[in-house]
Amino acid sequence: MSPKSYPAVSVLMPVLNEEAHLLAAVNSVLSQGYPGAFELLLALGPSRDATNELAVKIAKADKRVRLLDNPRGLTTVGLNEAIRLAKHEYIIRVDAHSEPDENYMTRGIEILLETGADLLGGIMAAKGKSSFQKAVAWAYTSRFGVGGAAYHVGGAAGEAESAYLGIFKKSALARVGGYNEEIIRGEDWDLAQRIKQTGGLVWFSPELQVTYWPRGRFNRLVKQFYSTGVWRGELTRRNFANASKRYFAPPLALAAILVGLIVLCTGHVLGLLPAALYLLGVAGLAITAPQLSLKARIGVLVALPTMHLSWGYGFWVGLIRGANMRTVDRSRV
Repeated sequence: MSPKSYPAVSVLMPVLNEEAHLLAAVNSVLSQGYPGAFELLLALGPSRDATNELAVKIAKADKRVRLLDNPRGLTTVGLNEAIRLAKHEYIIRVDAHSEPDENYMTRGIEILLETGADLLGGIMAAKGKSSFQKAVAWAYTSRFGVGGAAYHVGGAAGEAESAYLGIFKKSALARVGGYNEEIIRGEDWDLAQRIKQTGGLVWFSPELQVTYWPRGRFNRLVKQFYSTGVWRGELTRRNFANASKRYFAPPLALAAILVGLIVLCTGHVLGLLPAALYLLGVAGLAITAPQLSLKARIGVLVALPTMHLSWGYGFWVGLIRGANMRTVDRSRV
């Protein structure tokens, strides 16, 4: 493609309490070197840190950055408002705790046009700075951490179940009414399913990578995965037929451990078996995890059970009781 043939793009970024990551995320977009014109819309929620003050400084320094208010602070609400205000037909979502690789926008638009896809995503390349955050990042990229979705572990290019963040045709978003504002977590999966139901193509490409900075503290990880589990349970209630089998692994593991502990309380030592087998598996993964320091391997011993059991418990809550708008991930607040 010649530089003149690249379409103009609107990049959308929902922002809430991201003082530590916002500047790097914005710079990763502004320094892309995309051949066509683009704008960056920051949907600013009611942050409790200096995020919004930083956003104002960024917008004053670069005319490509536009600010809009998202007083409710919900990702889906902010994204829909940004979609409504976007000037261009092609939409790229970037989160404020992520950083797309250098050629992400250019190659992404090329692949979208080549494939005719309505929604395109790449790999969530989780990374960490502290030992515990590195352990969490490793779990994100392992089939034994958060499952085998292509955007976590990679794979061949092709039609996909969902997409991480996403590069869209605005017409596809309009066709399905944008993001469902009644959903707090898992909104990307829900959107992908609705696009596919209208005959749209959802595509995965391993060429595209976005650095993602996961939660680096135990309590924040618990809050995030509990909330995510609740909403995954809710989405499974709504669309059981399309729910992946891997969603059931953590809740079933949690159920087996709890049943085993109940059996143990009745005096049967075999009740220890589910928990023992699970912890033995976690220990094996921690020992064999590549390229991690000793401290990070110890972190894996904490991170994996935290992610699995918080998510599994949340899933049961969402599947049985359902989720509501109070089930919000407050781990970044």
